[in-house]
Amino acid sequence: MQTGGFKSFLAKYYLFLAWIVAIVATGGSLYLSDVLKFDPCKLCWFQRIFMYPQVILLGIAAYRSDRRIVGYVLPLSIIGGLISLYHYAEEHIPALARVTPCTTGVPCNQAYFELLGFITIPFMAFVAFALIALLLWRGSRAYDEVADAEFAYDEE
Repeated sequence: MQTGGFKSFLAKYYLFLAWIVAIVATGGSLYLSDVLKFDPCKLCWFQRIFMYPQVILLGIAAYRSDRRIVGYVLPLSIIGGLISLYHYAEEHIPALARVTPCTTGVPCNQAYFELLGFITIPFMAFVAFALIALLLWRGSRAYDEVADAEFAYDEE
């Protein structure tokens, strides 16, 4: 790709960057549960269900430069992000905890920790899902734009 700048970088490495985000998010969740011994609540498990496969899918896609994975992984990130957003809201809006209470195990409406007054585990998960979705969406668009620009350059 001959076009310079951030768009060219993003077009070339967006799958790899999304894979790194998925690895960090998965590693973070495993660290919290296996090292710090934080038991995941029901909503945390659902978020894991949508994050963990992305490590494998994005890793294979990044290795093969398979851009077709975006159509499969983007829905996982969007759904996982919506679950994270709901979980974050449940922690901060007491009325939501009464609507769908976690009746067994760890309560979903209690934060294990809170950093800077707003950063909790569901917030970090939401940021990871949003970053992956943004990288996939914007990266695939950048790839198309850079490819179109190179095609136009080759025609001249």
